[in-house]
Order: sequence, then structure tokens, then C-alpha cells
Amino acid sequence: MYANPRFDAALLRRYDRPGPRYTSYPTAPQFSTAFGEDQLRAAAAASNGDPIPRRLSLYVHVPFCMSPCFYCGCNRIITRDLARGETYLVRLYREIALAAELFDRDREVIQLHLGGGTPNFLSPAQLGDLVDTLRSHFRFSDSPHRDLSIELDPRYTNARDVLALGEIGFNRASFGVQDFDPVVQQAVNRIQSVEETRAVVDACREGGFRSVNVDLIYGLPKQSPGGFARTLDTVLEMRPDRLAVYSYAHLPELFKAQKQINAEDLPDPATKLSLLQLAIEKLTAAGYAYIGMDHFALPDDDLAQAQQRGTLHRNFMGYTTHADSDLVGLGVSAISHIGDSFSQNPRDLPSWQIALDEGRLPVFRGMQLDEDDVLRAELIQQLMCQGEIPVAALERRHGIDFAEYFADALDRLHPLVEDGLVRVEAERIAATTQGRLLLRNIAMCFDRYLDDPSKRRPAEGAAPRFSRAI
Repeated sequence: MYANPRFDAALLRRYDRPGPRYTSYPTAPQFSTAFGEDQLRAAAAASNGDPIPRRLSLYVHVPFCMSPCFYCGCNRIITRDLARGETYLVRLYREIALAAELFDRDREVIQLHLGGGTPNFLSPAQLGDLVDTLRSHFRFSDSPHRDLSIELDPRYTNARDVLALGEIGFNRASFGVQDFDPVVQQAVNRIQSVEETRAVVDACREGGFRSVNVDLIYGLPKQSPGGFARTLDTVLEMRPDRLAVYSYAHLPELFKAQKQINAEDLPDPATKLSLLQLAIEKLTAAGYAYIGMDHFALPDDDLAQAQQRGTLHRNFMGYTTHADSDLVGLGVSAISHIGDSFSQNPRDLPSWQIALDEGRLPVFRGMQLDEDDVLRAELIQQLMCQGEIPVAALERRHGIDFAEYFADALDRLHPLVEDGLVRVEAERIAATTQGRLLLRNIAMCFDRYLDDPSKRRPAEGAAPRFSRAI
């Protein structure tokens, strides 16, 4: 296995600066409204022309939540009106039909992920109808490696519902926990018991789910090392296959719900770093491998195995094992990555609805990547997934002299080399064990949009706002 990261508090403090998470390159702030439905159709047609048909990954966004979690920065709509789910599905089915027409039928769906919001805002019956509708328009693979995953809120589901989801075909589930400390839960407006969480995790295993993921957050209001240690111990007793331990990004000017959080209740930088160190030490001691970007997995999990094989991939759904697929995003705010293009649906529900009522694909922005974008995207993808940049391979594939092409980037990288975060060799550039926690900082050295503000898309004149690295 790859070596787990080495925690160096002084280095982490020095490099704790804002930067992209690189779920895509170029990042979403570079998308332009000049890219619309016509450009999406052209990108899909071009992708159909590949000699070997690329498979498809489907992402469906369900935006509704029963109650607001104050830390949340996701695109969601707070409502307890369950009828809104049925209304949403009517238009979602229109979008599915329009999107499916773009792709040849020989292109198999290898992955489906439902995110949000809270996908289990929809009933098991509605979720079953949704999957049936997708199956009627797309050809789903019969491969044993096919993934059907869903994000679930344990507060609004039960064992019976989870078993029903297993019968529909879902085989992976992800649960938000964040922290089991009652004081923290009260501060972020998410009261969730250990018992109801464990019951749903157990139901997933009983229902034949192949993988269970649990999300935690460090840096939340009123969080303490003692309380977070108890949360980690409790979660480890459940033995999820994967864990994500995210840094809380307090950006109340961007996310309205975060205004409910008292900034004075947030842990100071030293305490926040100690929470991260605690998570790394406990998870690695329990046998989890650090995948990268806050993610851990058991050694026999598909993510860890894919990283060992060099086939791990990262996109808007996070880390995935399906690198050889185009991503088709469906629903409000969803993002697609088709061929060398990105496209995004409107982030507000009315605009998405209007487009579909008019019979249009709901695209409001995107971009077509140029040759430089494609090269840097591959470089950053390899760095975020494998912890290294394959210099020689990139030179062969793209016909470049790496040192000459990336001279400016290598100059920016030099301080990180001096600090022991990166090792430069003839055929590769690799993050060290200290640098594995700062992959974002390494990637930023190669991001031309951060390097030169004049290269940002005209529609995005203001500098993008990003969370901090730690």
C-alpha cells in the first residue's frame, strides 16, 4: 500500500491557504455562460465517435432536505412538503429523456450516484421509479463492478427502507455523521443518534450493500479533541468500508445557513489541526489507507485497490474507480463532464424547471477544454489520485518537454520541494508523506487560471472563493 501521510503541524499551518479542491480542472468558477445546449450536444456527439465506446456515469441531484444543517454548503432546498419530490421527478424524467438521446445505445452505464440534498427525501417507491426510468432510457451494464450508490440521512430512513433500496439495486451507501458529540450536534442543528446511524449501517450490510461510507467533519463549532475522539471510536466500531473526514470551511458570505454558526464557537487553528491529526492517527492505526483529499478506505476496498492499480479517478462525485467513463449530471445544479467539456445545470430550481418546460436541455454554463486544459487536467488528476505527476508519460502523450512547458509552474513548486513536500525525479514528481496532505497546494502550482487572472473566463471576472487547504 502507499505510505500513509506524515503529520507535520508547522508545515500544515504554513500552507493552510485557500485553494480549489480539484474535483475538476479547470474548476467550476472558470465555466462560462457562452457554453450552452448547442455546445453540449456537440460534445456528446463527438464523444459518441470514439472507436471504443466510453461508458457512462450518471449523477442525479435531489435537492430537498427536511431541515437545515448549519455547516452545509451544498445546493439544497429546505422543505417538509413531500409533494415537491413528485413534482421534481416529473421534470427530472423529461431531462433524463432529453439527455439519453445524446448518447449511442452501445454506451453502458457503469455507475449511478444519487446525491443532494437528501436523496431519501424521496420514498423507496419513488426511488425505484427513478431507477426504472433511467434503465428505460440508458443501457445499464451487467458488470459485477457496476456501482449504484446513494447518499442517505439516517435521521429520515430506517432498516426497512434500506432493504428496499437494496432490492432496487443500490449497492453502495454514504451517510453523513459529522460528529456524535451532542454539544456539536446542537450547534450545527443536526441531532443524530449513534443508535439510528448504526441501525442503518447494519441494514446496508444485511441488504447486501457492497460498501458503506461515513462522512465526518473537523473544525465544527464547539468541537473538542476529546469529543471527536469518541466520535471516531464509535464510527470505527461500525467499521465502514470508507471514511471521508472533511475540513469545515466557514464561508457565511457564500452559504447563508452558516450565518447561524457563532464564529467564536469555532475551534482555533491549533485545535483544528489537532482534530485532523487525531483522525489520521486513529484511522491509520485501525488499518485504513489514506486515499487522498480527506478520504480513507480499508485496504480491500475498491478505492484502495484502484489506487494500487493506478486506475483511481476523481470527479464531482469524489473518488471513483470508473475512470473510463463520461459523467452525465441530471437535476438542478448537476455538472456533466463529457469528452473534453464541462457543463452545468442552473443552480436555482425555477431556471431548471423553465428550461425543461420549454423542451430544452437545462445548461446554463460550461466550457470546452483546449489542449493546455486537457494536459493540465491529466496532470492534476494523476496528482490527486496517485500522489504523483508522471512526467515522462505526459511528455510522450502530449509531445512536450515538461521542464520547458511547465517552467513557471516548477518555479512555483520550488519552495514546496525545499520544504520537503515534493520530490522531483527524472520521470516523475511525487508528493512526500508530508506532502500528501497538501495535494491541493501542489496542484495549485500547475493551475494556469490561478497563475494569471487575465486567463479567467470573461463571465467570471471576480476571483473565485475557495476553502482553505486544511
